[in-house]
Order: sequence, then structure tokens, then C-alpha cells
Amino acid sequence: MVADVLPPNASPLIVRLDATRRSRRIRVLSGRWFHRLLFIVGGVAVGGVAVLMAIWGDVANEAFHGLVERWRFAPLLVTPVGFAVAVWLTRRFFRNAQGSGIPQAIAARQLKDQEQRGALVSLRIAAAKVVLTLFGMLCGASIGREGPTVQVGASIMYAAGRLSPRRQAGLILAGSAAGVAAAFNTPLAGVVFAIEEMSRSFEVRTSGLIIGSIIVAGLTSIFFLGNYTYFGVTHARLAGPETWLAVPACGLVGGLLGGGFSRFIVAMARGLPNRAGGWIRKRPVAFAALCGLLVAVCGIVSGGGTYGTGYEQVRHMLDDGAATAWYFAPLKLAATALSAVSGIPGGIFSPSLAVGAGIGGNLAWFFSADAGGAVVLLGMVGYFAGVTQAPITSFVIVMEMTDNHDLLLPLMAAAFVAHAASRLVCREGIYHALSRGFLTAARSPAGQDKEGKQ
Repeated sequence: MVADVLPPNASPLIVRLDATRRSRRIRVLSGRWFHRLLFIVGGVAVGGVAVLMAIWGDVANEAFHGLVERWRFAPLLVTPVGFAVAVWLTRRFFRNAQGSGIPQAIAARQLKDQEQRGALVSLRIAAAKVVLTLFGMLCGASIGREGPTVQVGASIMYAAGRLSPRRQAGLILAGSAAGVAAAFNTPLAGVVFAIEEMSRSFEVRTSGLIIGSIIVAGLTSIFFLGNYTYFGVTHARLAGPETWLAVPACGLVGGLLGGGFSRFIVAMARGLPNRAGGWIRKRPVAFAALCGLLVAVCGIVSGGGTYGTGYEQVRHMLDDGAATAWYFAPLKLAATALSAVSGIPGGIFSPSLAVGAGIGGNLAWFFSADAGGAVVLLGMVGYFAGVTQAPITSFVIVMEMTDNHDLLLPLMAAAFVAHAASRLVCREGIYHALSRGFLTAARSPAGQDKEGKQ
């Protein structure tokens, strides 16, 4: 092969140099293809885990609601005990598996030390995240599985990244994005989430591989669950010029309430400076049980509507156009906040969308009955954008989950109004604010006890 390109009278030194150059080129090409293979295999694994969490999550929710149907007051015992057990297991054996998991994934991307990264995203953490999140749903917590899927996806990709250490940050980003895409079956939202929330930038070197991972994870989910839309297909639209007032109304109300929710969660994670804060730090398991008891009370008062993800309530509002009780939104918000600060593993994606739908349902009373479904969607976008302060992700994910393109411009406008309103209450998005605590704890072992509840 060398003789075909080199002249017959080439010196032995030139021949050896050319062979070395060719060998290096082959190693570089094989390394690139190996790296691409890691993204593909990781995407399949993330999609598979997302499918299992979806199936098992439905089973857990149905089991809990079956218990409630047989004995309405069972949550007064089951929920606080379940919260206490989940927090004890998390703090004792699986530290950094608490909460939604998105702050951990953000922090892991910023860390350089392998041991510090491994404490936030690993297969051990991923396994615990799956089991304990499902356990929380089995106990009636107001949590979702989508946020945890982000940490699980990042952990799977990080494990694959052990074979390619130089690209671990890109692999963690790809795993996080694939987790969102597979959990909601929203590939475009996965791309936007990676850019807007996880990295806050566009990484040209890994963008193609990230999209490839999202496609593979999404195809895996579709293979097992079918090509579905999360909340079904809706054709809601704003009926007339006067109903466009719902856009700033949902954006303003959702943004202020979402910002207030985020500020409360961040303040609790950083620790209250008073005696109550000291009691919480000293007795985290007892505090979790108290949170569980209050979540159970919210569920009983709401007639069982605030338990779990809130998916059924949102689907009912969108499919049947039926209004939910006015107290659903505030009680669901309270139950979600209590579940989040308790320290149990679980996400706030789906519960936040349910709170937003309830807010939209309440505001819909002031507008035409024909615009009820549209106002519900605007409320979902407004509150979700207020909580996450990621407006593009918010309107894209709601648009994809409902397959509604008619409301694209109103959804965009509501999201950006909500983002501006949220920043009046909370200066930083909840996930990036919480990630600072994990960065501090990772870099300073002494800070782990202080930040352990996040």
C-alpha cells in the first residue's frame, strides 16, 4: 500500500514516517467512531430506562390510588412513613440521589475531578434514583419521573464516558438531553433543554452527537411505547381578540407564582437561619415525615387530586374541557413544594405542569368558554417558565406534548412574560441555583452536611 503512493526509490526513513502517519490517522478515525458509538449505545440505554420508569411509574401511581380508594385516610400513615424511609435511605446510602437530579447533572458538567463527578452521576446513583423515585410515587408524593430521568441519563453516559474521558462533559450533556426527550417523547425539547438549561451555550463539537443520542433514545422509547404525545393531541386556540389578554395574564400570574416556588425551594435548600432551620438540619428524617404528613393532608382535602404527577388531572382538562376545582392549583403547588424540600428523590416537571394547568383553569373563568383549553396550555407554559426560567424549553415542551402548533406565538409570548415576572421574585433559575450547593459540597467535603438536603 505504501508503494502505491511513494516513489520506488523512497528511502526507508520516508517509508517509516509515512506508515506512522497512516497509523495515527487510523487511530484518530477509530477513536472518533468509538466515541460516536458510545453516544448511540448510551442513547439506547437511556431510552430503555425511560420506558421502564414510565411503565413502573404508572404501576406505582395506580397502586397508591387503589389504596386510597379502599381507605381514604391511608396516606396519613403511608405517606409520612414512606417519606421518612426514602430520606433515610438517601442520606445513609445514596447521597446526591435526592431531589430532581437536574442540579446534580449541571454540577457534574462543571466539575473536572473524576471522583467528584462520580459522586453526582454514577450507575449506583442512577439505580437508586430509579428505585427511590418509584418508591416516592408509591407513597403518594407529588413528584415526577422526568427530572430523575435526566440524572439517570447523565449517569449512564458518564459511565460510558469512562472509556472516553476527554469528552465526558459532552456525554453528560447528551445523557441529560436524551433523558428529557425520552421521558416526554419530545426530541426538540431535548435539544433546547440541552442548550438553554444544561449548558447555557451551544457546543458545536458535540451538537451532532447530542442530537444523535436524543434520536436514538427517542426511537427506543417509540419502539416500546409507540409514537405518542404526552398529553394527547389538542387543537385549542384563542377564540377572539379579547382572549389574547389571557397571554399576559397567564404569563404574569404563572411567572410570579413559579418564581415564588423556586425562591422557597432554594431558600430551604440553603438552610433557614432560624431555630426551625437548625431543627431541620438536625432531624432530616423527622422533617421528611412531617412533609409527608402535610402532603397527605393536601391530598385528602383535594379529594386525592394532588397525589402523584398530576397527569390525569391535566389530561382531563385538555381532553374533556372540564374545569378542575379552584383549590387544585394551590394545593398541588403546596404538595409539590413539600415533596421537593423533604429531600426525597423525585422531579418537579410533571407536577409543575399540573399546577400551571390548574392556574390556567382558574384564569379561564374570566374568558370565553371556547378558549378554556388554550388558557390551560398558557397557564402550563407560564408557571413552568416561572419555575425553571427556561422560556424556550417551556413553550417547546408544551407544544410537543400536546401537538398544538396553532398556539405557538401565544405560548412563546406567555413564556417570556413569565420569565420576566419570575426574575422579579427569584433572580436565578431553580436548577442552576441548586447546582451551586452541589458544587460547593463536591469541592469541600466539609460542606456536604450543610448542602446534603438539596
